[in-house]
Amino acid sequence: MLNKVMRAAAIAAVTLSGHAATADGHASISWTLDASASKLAFGSVKKDSVGEVHSFETISGGVSAQGAVAIEIDLTSVQTNIDIRNERFGEFVFKGAPKATLNAEVDMAEMSAMAVGASDVIDVEAVLSFLGADIEVEAEMFALRVSDTQVMITTNDMIFVGTDDLGITAGVDKLMELAKLPGITRTTPVTLRLMFTMDDTKAEAAPAAPAPTQVAAVAGDVDAGKKVFKKCKACHKLKAGKNGAGPTLYQIVGAQAAAVEGFKYSKAMAASGLVWDIETLSAFLAKPKSLVKGTKMAFNGLKKEDDIANVIAYIADASK
Repeated sequence: MLNKVMRAAAIAAVTLSGHAATADGHASISWTLDASASKLAFGSVKKDSVGEVHSFETISGGVSAQGAVAIEIDLTSVQTNIDIRNERFGEFVFKGAPKATLNAEVDMAEMSAMAVGASDVIDVEAVLSFLGADIEVEAEMFALRVSDTQVMITTNDMIFVGTDDLGITAGVDKLMELAKLPGITRTTPVTLRLMFTMDDTKAEAAPAAPAPTQVAAVAGDVDAGKKVFKKCKACHKLKAGKNGAGPTLYQIVGAQAAAVEGFKYSKAMAASGLVWDIETLSAFLAKPKSLVKGTKMAFNGLKKEDDIANVIAYIADASK
């Protein structure tokens, strides 16, 4: 049962490095586990009907800027709500081992971005070291970008595991013998919540997104563009922070694609790496689905080049 708890922690760390550590598109960002907002818990049933919840009180680690994952679970911090049972877990189940660790490497440059509020379900893999054994693990996890600086990872479904996974059945047998119990279940549910926070120094060092293009550099008829924008306004706003069915277009000219806070972009747009300069924005407005295959934008595009130039001029002017 404890095997799955530690497997979940390993999986969560890899999920973060694959989807959260590059959420701003910066491979230079590292993340640290916020232990106060994180929890690893597992349940057990004794005497066929008495359910109990246990947890580990101390977990630590993070993901480096180079994509090195390192998570540590303090086995001595197991909390079963009975002091003598905590001691017996350490002696008979963990066999005196002080910790379990995870080590993995992730190619940060290949990972796609996640906007604030975006979530994803990911199949991930990791390697867990526990009681002298290195175990390859995999599972399905749920990742949520909570804010610019925080990512939460949880188990996506209820996880059940047997005590044979790490050879701890004998230890559980000993617990049952010492407590004089008729039985302890050998399959247990596990839940996981891990909160990761972006390191301040790395966040400050991260390169800024390109500055919006100056209005003077945008050629087009602003008044005519305002009329063209009527085709866009059902989904898009021109006020900072005001998203609709589509993201706000305030200061979009010259900005990084998929960078509007609070909007959930398609995976295709988030991974595009585009910058909305005049040329790229013009190509997208002409044929959105051709430039970014998989975009969620339903609009088929503007047919006239003048309409495209004019609406870009209007958007830039309205973003002053």
